[in-house]
Amino acid sequence: MIRHIRNGFLILIVSLSTCAQVPLNMGNQKQILEMQDAERSVVLLKNELGKVPLRDLQTKKIASINVETVNASIFDSLLSKYAAVKSFSVANKRDSLDKLSSGLKFYNTLIVQISEGSVRDSSVLTFIRESEKNKEVIVVASGRPFILASLNKITSPVIWSPKESAASAGFAAQLIFGGVVSTAKLVQTVSPAFKQGDGYITATTRLKYTMPEELGINSAELEKPIDDIVYNAIAQRATPGAVVLVAKDGKVIFNKAYGNRTLQGDGQDKVTDIFDLASVTKIAATTIAAMRLYEQGKLRLDTNVGAYIPEARETNKNFIKVKDVLLHQAGLVPYIPFYENIRPGDFSSDSSEEYNVKVAENYYLRKGYYEEVMWPKMLRSHLENPGRYEYSDLSMYTMKEIIERISVQRLDIYVLEQFYRPLGMFTAGYNPRNRFAREAIVPTEQDNYFRRQLLQGYVHDQGAALAGGVSGHAGVFATANDLAILFQMMLNGGTYGGMRYFKPETIDLFTSRQSNISRRGYGFDRWDPETSKKYPAALASPQTYGHTGFTGTCVWVDPKYNLIYVFLSNRVNTGGSNRLQSLQVRSRIQDAVYKAIQKAEE
Repeated sequence: MIRHIRNGFLILIVSLSTCAQVPLNMGNQKQILEMQDAERSVVLLKNELGKVPLRDLQTKKIASINVETVNASIFDSLLSKYAAVKSFSVANKRDSLDKLSSGLKFYNTLIVQISEGSVRDSSVLTFIRESEKNKEVIVVASGRPFILASLNKITSPVIWSPKESAASAGFAAQLIFGGVVSTAKLVQTVSPAFKQGDGYITATTRLKYTMPEELGINSAELEKPIDDIVYNAIAQRATPGAVVLVAKDGKVIFNKAYGNRTLQGDGQDKVTDIFDLASVTKIAATTIAAMRLYEQGKLRLDTNVGAYIPEARETNKNFIKVKDVLLHQAGLVPYIPFYENIRPGDFSSDSSEEYNVKVAENYYLRKGYYEEVMWPKMLRSHLENPGRYEYSDLSMYTMKEIIERISVQRLDIYVLEQFYRPLGMFTAGYNPRNRFAREAIVPTEQDNYFRRQLLQGYVHDQGAALAGGVSGHAGVFATANDLAILFQMMLNGGTYGGMRYFKPETIDLFTSRQSNISRRGYGFDRWDPETSKKYPAALASPQTYGHTGFTGTCVWVDPKYNLIYVFLSNRVNTGGSNRLQSLQVRSRIQDAVYKAIQKAEE
């Protein structure tokens, strides 16, 4: 039997002889039983102030300190699905802990993992008590009950497990963020501070990470068809690799990476990889920003564009209604190939005060190019068939301008502060090279016609790149997990992590069909009533909403099934091949998910 960690869970791999037959989900069933045992035995104590689950992640800088515990890698792996967490590991000695304090000075939230062995050292308890003076602390202890007696003077929340197991470590990590609930009570009195019957009850506030079997779905029924579809797509060079995520009923039941980062095999894809979302930006940034401003009464859908953009008043854009912009029926041209009009004096290979807009490596655009050239050209552009559906990137350029004027903030800063940071979406955002190492981001495409380099962390869309990487139609990068967080908030009716982001009626308004001439909602793409198109998938319900992206991405939310499906790839790395679409890879995977769910319901 071989043990290893995949996606934060302990996986058991059993070598089988040719005559042995074991159900493919036996390991998962075992883990479900272990997690259920952890739920019955892991107790949350000293939580009078309700610090667990953690709230308001935007204000927290979190460090996880492992003091000689055996399951820290599992614990930290699950913590990292909820927030940016820095991991530290130290021996239970005073000098080690003293040195650690210097590295922790900029962290305001500490999660300290201790065991029977580490708690015997008084320096560990001293470290915890000293940290409590100016930091928020959560103690995660595992071992026999006597460990609690040593924590009598600790004032911070304590999560205690009688077993030092992978399951209890994973459960405790998810409990801290509200992925699982606390219901267990102490079955005996340990000390005056820890009495029989003690234990706090909490509610689920964030995604849970578990196995399909918890929802009665056989892992093999889900994984095998998805594997077959993705591996076939890779074999046919439709994409070098991909990440697939499925969340149902508030639980992530599938998250797997496939293939490589490039066709040349430059490293394997990982579930933690950051992808260029392309047009998924339209709903993951611009539309949610519009929803927030609409809900605040600052944006009116029936108001004309000129009311928000003064320079549009002398153009043919003046009387276009905001709702028609969001529905792609304002008559705006689909796109303008701005990069074709770049002149030698417009860019430089070196940055300077004059050339301060970074478009790619060694490519800097002159200051003010967007304001002086791109935006005026959009305002002067002609209209094509106003009142008819015409999918247009210019619609979201326009919405960006409206949002920034109302919010008095750049779009990238607005969505980061209003949504991504509070939700714990720590990879999501524009211009990821400003925040992450190049290696954390999947290479999108070898650009041989504009920037003439491998694009890795610079937005693929040319117009968005020339706009400094921040646009309404493209520019956001994220992991699959971060997208799941955002759209679980939508499925929850606007709440996540104990905080409200939208009213349910706002979500219903924007995600429902709002056009008599297309399937669209406000900003959102939707299920197509022309069922022969099987869009986004043959088995999707009429309630389904989401969006696709040119780089080979999609996210679809189906409220009927309480389902989120995310597919991320860099299919343009194949040199412009459209095989991902012709092979119907994304829709076939989505149908495979429905079939697994329906089979479980039979």
